[in-house]
Amino acid sequence: MTTSTQEPFYDQREIRDPDEREAAQLAELQSLIDHARTNPIHAERIGGTTISSLDDLARLPLLRKSDLIGMQEKMPPFAGFNIAQTGRMRHIYRSPGPINDYDGNDRNHGYARGEPDWWRVGRALYAAGFRPGDVVHNSFSYHFTPAGMMFDRGATHIGCSVFPAGTENTELQARAMEVFRTTAYTGVPDFLPRLLEEADALGLDLRSLTRASVSAGPLFPSVRRGLEERGIAVHECYVIADLGLVAYQTPALEAMVIDEDVIVEIVRPGTGDPVPDGEVGEVVVTALAHHELPLIRLAIGDLSAILPGPSPCGRTGRRLRGWLGRADQTTKVRGMFVRPEQVARVLEQCGVRARARLLIGRENDRDTMTLHVEQDGNREGLVERLEAAMKSVFNLRGNARIEPVGTLANDGKIITDTRVAGEG
Repeated sequence: MTTSTQEPFYDQREIRDPDEREAAQLAELQSLIDHARTNPIHAERIGGTTISSLDDLARLPLLRKSDLIGMQEKMPPFAGFNIAQTGRMRHIYRSPGPINDYDGNDRNHGYARGEPDWWRVGRALYAAGFRPGDVVHNSFSYHFTPAGMMFDRGATHIGCSVFPAGTENTELQARAMEVFRTTAYTGVPDFLPRLLEEADALGLDLRSLTRASVSAGPLFPSVRRGLEERGIAVHECYVIADLGLVAYQTPALEAMVIDEDVIVEIVRPGTGDPVPDGEVGEVVVTALAHHELPLIRLAIGDLSAILPGPSPCGRTGRRLRGWLGRADQTTKVRGMFVRPEQVARVLEQCGVRARARLLIGRENDRDTMTLHVEQDGNREGLVERLEAAMKSVFNLRGNARIEPVGTLANDGKIITDTRVAGEG
């Protein structure tokens, strides 16, 4: 179904009766599970469980994203969960972790509008005000990870023109934005202020830019205010490399509406048990159309909660409060996942066997990353070696500090994230 550029909703499914949505999603879930059972690994996990309601999904075991790294390493590339062969997938990716991802052949969401939107990001962009004829500056990476392709396909699906900028060279990007009269931005929240600062320093005119859709990192209130003061309306969306769009902000700017093609559960961390609406727990996602590689009940490690009641914007789907932290110690820095096992790898590369803690902070509206390592012995050159290893392992620059033995708390924590984000 094609949507008029003046209509407030991407399609009529966004405003359907909740009972109609539940019935449709149940039918899609049953189809997905029947298809998954043709794979021996899925068949063993699912067993003979009968799914007669969406609540029955909680009877199936969780698949933890944090476990996928080891599972894929033992059985590359997809831990045996794929039903389609690798050569039948449209694109294959290797995201930080590393975790192998893919995109497939669009079944329900693509060709009626133009370009395929297998990741379903077009829905989030439409809610953020993107329309046919917009010129989109896409600063997500197109290399290794699917982020660039996700937002590219979502934008072209709507009818936008996309400049595939990627993540490098702010000066060249700012100049391109002026040349093409960019009207919309997609990327991590922190990168857009950097582009605008560069444009100001160069005397460039970017007043054509009026909207942005951001993901892969927290949108801090100070960043939102700064962009709004420049006339740029900012909307967040919750997108993961494994399954695509999970939820998105609407013009109401109140929580995030869950995508029509996923089922989101909130479970008590460490269990697979759903919690009541309003209670904070771990986000578990099932993408209903991903038949090539079903990831049923994928526990992604983020914390959130279901916000009761419908959105003031008129959409009738359930809503998430937004990102409220991590159920494990994994976090994101400048759009990249940072995991405890990566900290261990940094220490191993430097021959360090001591207590360490990676402190994630915020300074001058930018993420900071400092690795504190206890060491009383020979420290010569250790800071430099640690910082070089951090760049190699995390693909991010960070600082290292040497602390006296006994300085760091003995609480089992490897990563501490001191950033505080607004809930939107």
